[in-house]
Amino acid sequence: MRHRERGFTLLELLVVISIMALATAGVSIAMRDNSQTVLEREAARLAALLESGRAQSRATGAPVRWRATEQGFQFEGLPPSALPSQWLDPGITVRGPATLLLGPEPLIGPQQVVLSHQERPDRALRVVTDGLRPFTVESLP
Repeated sequence: MRHRERGFTLLELLVVISIMALATAGVSIAMRDNSQTVLEREAARLAALLESGRAQSRATGAPVRWRATEQGFQFEGLPPSALPSQWLDPGITVRGPATLLLGPEPLIGPQQVVLSHQERPDRALRVVTDGLRPFTVESLP
């Protein structure tokens, strides 16, 4: 009778390495800074809302302004139910000028709004347009 050699097969080692890789990826995702994720989501959402307000202003020919308020923000010149007026996270704050003119002219001047989160005020994102291109999200240096 032959003795069986003891040890691991290549397949068993590959399975263990794969499990370790998945566990490491899960931990790194779970440890991501939540306030930064919230800030990124809110900035992207605001850019989309500003573009929607800009399109509605051009379609109706009515001037539309975006203004930050203590409760969130508002689109002046549109019906109150046309677009949302609340941040998804109450910790979002607006720095600096809190008014943007969205139209009705197809070309608007360069404009920006800076967003930060109360938990991490040292981190901020800028929602910006040059007046011709759509609003985009940029990191502040």
